[in-house]
Amino acid sequence: MEFCLSVFSDLKKVNSMVEYNFIDLFAGAGGLSEGFIQAGFNPIAHVEMEKAACNTLLTRSAYHYLKEVDKSERYHQYLEGKISRETLYNEIPPQVQNSVINLPIGKEYNDEIHRRIDSCLNGKQVDLIIGGPPCQAYSLAGRSRSKNKMVGDSRNFLFEQYALYLERYRPKLFVFENVLGLKSANGGFYLREMQNRFSEKGYDLKLFTLEANNFGVLQNRKRIIIIGWRKELMLEIPNLELIRNEAEYKVNDLLKDLPPISAGQGKDKYLTYGGDPTDYLTATAIRNGLEILTQHIARPHREQDRQIYREAVLKWDLYQERLNYNDLKEDLKTHRNRDSFMDRFKVVAADLPYSQTVVAHIAKDGHYYIHPDIEQNRSISVREAARLQSFPDNYYFEGEREGANRTAAFKQIGNAVPPLMAYEIAKIIKELLC
Repeated sequence: MEFCLSVFSDLKKVNSMVEYNFIDLFAGAGGLSEGFIQAGFNPIAHVEMEKAACNTLLTRSAYHYLKEVDKSERYHQYLEGKISRETLYNEIPPQVQNSVINLPIGKEYNDEIHRRIDSCLNGKQVDLIIGGPPCQAYSLAGRSRSKNKMVGDSRNFLFEQYALYLERYRPKLFVFENVLGLKSANGGFYLREMQNRFSEKGYDLKLFTLEANNFGVLQNRKRIIIIGWRKELMLEIPNLELIRNEAEYKVNDLLKDLPPISAGQGKDKYLTYGGDPTDYLTATAIRNGLEILTQHIARPHREQDRQIYREAVLKWDLYQERLNYNDLKEDLKTHRNRDSFMDRFKVVAADLPYSQTVVAHIAKDGHYYIHPDIEQNRSISVREAARLQSFPDNYYFEGEREGANRTAAFKQIGNAVPPLMAYEIAKIIKELLC
């Protein structure tokens, strides 16, 4: 049996007479949460230790609240730069502001987090917990950079904290997201311990290896999703690995309506679009009628890097081949490592059905994400990265302080769960709860 996505015909908030409440742990910038909100779930609280990501969560909470009370214009004014972030936050009630909890999950702060979640619940039941601990402890890249392969890193055992929250709030289901490396980290020890701990707390579970491009995301992104449910519910969980996206789009469908900019150019707030939305952008609601383009801003590059970018784009355009670092002229080579990461300069090819995986390293440099237009001669902008992750254009990524913060935005985007994939998972979870 094979599931076919309906995302391109019904990406709208799913109405329901029943309100299902969720808590988002290790929430990041809220990509997973956004998908569940779009599917009609009600967020009780988001818990996240990074201040910049919490600001993003609060700004998005302001968007959803103002939309609900028919005051969306105030959010639009913020995107236009007409009002400050402080003014925007003053538009939302204290209970919405308090729902974003900027604390690290762990023994030192759990009591305070519980107190604040309980206050937000105000007697409501938690139907669902979503989220996943930071992936560095399990990722192959994280282990390769660590001298001891992340052995002894406290983040290896953050699933223990997740289990404690399951025990306290007893949700009917949970959705746990992480990287593929979770399967192999420490020979699978952490995954086995995780399964045992969740079982001890009264939950059965299923593990799925999912590809984001099967959910309408124009990106090659593989992730593990664990769905757990209380044993007494005896649920039948459909096989998420059978979901297939039948629509045929290319990466250029994400890019071609944006105004051309060069390295170091663009505006945080705001630019006008360069063209009409494509069918893909309309169908997925990435561009949803609001003519305010934010965060289409590109990092500056050295001339040496721009020369390499031109070579990479030319090689793809002429031969459909990727640039090998060792094929560059000697005066363009600055990296001592000539034996690995030979594709460190890579074009986001416009004519492919999906891009390479967007990861948090994009916050450090854009070499792996070269824009396919040789005339623009740059790496992709913040907004282009967000689109590859399927975030809607009205999703604004904050820094710790108000104002443009390209690095913080890139980091949050690279660490996020694609909302479009989260939305499809949320619809299935909702059917199980009904």
